[in-house]
Amino acid sequence: MTNMIRTSGLVKRYGDVVALDGLDLEVPKGMVLGLLGPNGAGKTTAIRILTTLLEPDEGEVEVAGLDVRAEPAKVRERIGLSGQAAAVDEMLTGFENLDMVGRLYHLGKVRSRERARELLDRFELDEAADRLAKTYSGGMRRRLDLAAALVAEPEILFLDEPTTGLDPRSRAQMWQTIQELARGGSTVLLTTQYMEEADALAENIVVIDRGRKIAEGKPDHLKRQVGGERIEIVLESEEDLSAANKILAVICGGDEVQVDEQARRVTAAVTGGVSVLKRVLQDLGEQEIKAADIGLRRPTLDDVFLSLTGHVAEEVKEEAEDGEGPVAEVREKEAVR
Repeated sequence: MTNMIRTSGLVKRYGDVVALDGLDLEVPKGMVLGLLGPNGAGKTTAIRILTTLLEPDEGEVEVAGLDVRAEPAKVRERIGLSGQAAAVDEMLTGFENLDMVGRLYHLGKVRSRERARELLDRFELDEAADRLAKTYSGGMRRRLDLAAALVAEPEILFLDEPTTGLDPRSRAQMWQTIQELARGGSTVLLTTQYMEEADALAENIVVIDRGRKIAEGKPDHLKRQVGGERIEIVLESEEDLSAANKILAVICGGDEVQVDEQARRVTAAVTGGVSVLKRVLQDLGEQEIKAADIGLRRPTLDDVFLSLTGHVAEEVKEEAEDGEGPVAEVREKEAVR
């Protein structure tokens, strides 16, 4: 299977800070890869290198079979990028923003306008097409930004935390769009801090911490590594903690039960899902133990990191080095276009 994205031994340093420390990636044609990690893990640095915005210090980098350092212009012709900050010109209308991107890609006057109208309709921005972008809501700007990344119908799409800060409705719309792109055969590299987002969108996931790959696999595989589902009980009375602890210990086969006395909460890993939850509820009822809240919880990104590294990764000042950050990202993104 052809790899549309490949890195080997990728290294990037900002002074004494190592943002990427030998990162290896392989993304076959048509795959959605989720690149997970906390702020500072190296996700944005990887995206910037893959999209020709940064030079790596070491390693091999290929996109669409092209060496990123040797043929950056050709790479740019075949990719789309939607970064963390929506790179739209606030003094242009939504239509003018997309038309401008089409002209930058040399689509020609007629095709640029056609494509702008197509995407405005697709992203439900047609009614706001002739309004200045500065009047758009945050969700509308994000949708316009993703539309701009799709103007030239790129083979490969890089999405750097595309749903951060969006309301639930806008996030759902963004998920739907990404799923449609995947079904259409696009290759997508998606960075996110949300496990549920990667679970919904990505076929494969790479988890990085401190610039290193620490795990790779399908979403279910990673979740199994941290114990699958967990049952969590918040009790009305602190006096019932011991009894609830014993109930979970018996049902969970002696596995360790975590007790938080201050929060009046007991938690344990379980297998069996709803059937186990029903049994716990029955046992609590028989012993007249009142629960303020009870439920099954799937692993979160923090659970994955705690399991794999023993800590929640610290934030590295990846965004602040060498003039990076939201403003620089907008300028760099325009360079890609």
